[in-house]
Amino acid sequence: MSVIIKPLVTEKMTRYGDSLNKYGFVVNNEVNKLEIKKAVEEMYNVTVVSVNTMRYAGKTTSRYTKAGVISGRKNSFKKAIVTLADGDKIDFYSNI
Repeated sequence: MSVIIKPLVTEKMTRYGDSLNKYGFVVNNEVNKLEIKKAVEEMYNVTVVSVNTMRYAGKTTSRYTKAGVISGRKNSFKKAIVTLADGDKIDFYSNI
């Protein structure tokens, strides 16, 4: 079971990383804050001060096509905002 699914690299999260030293991750639904903290510290060699989590429910979507209305559902996911200690930084683009 992987704890961290992917990092969130959006304009808002990049701004948080530069100014507030906060980084976002999409994480597995079953993990808790302590497991997220341990995984981030091991993966990026940083010191985590706090972890905030939030759950997003899956939403129904529909679109109009030639064949008619197609209905679907987006996945639900859990997001974690990780605050790092002063002086620590995560560079998501270092291994590209």
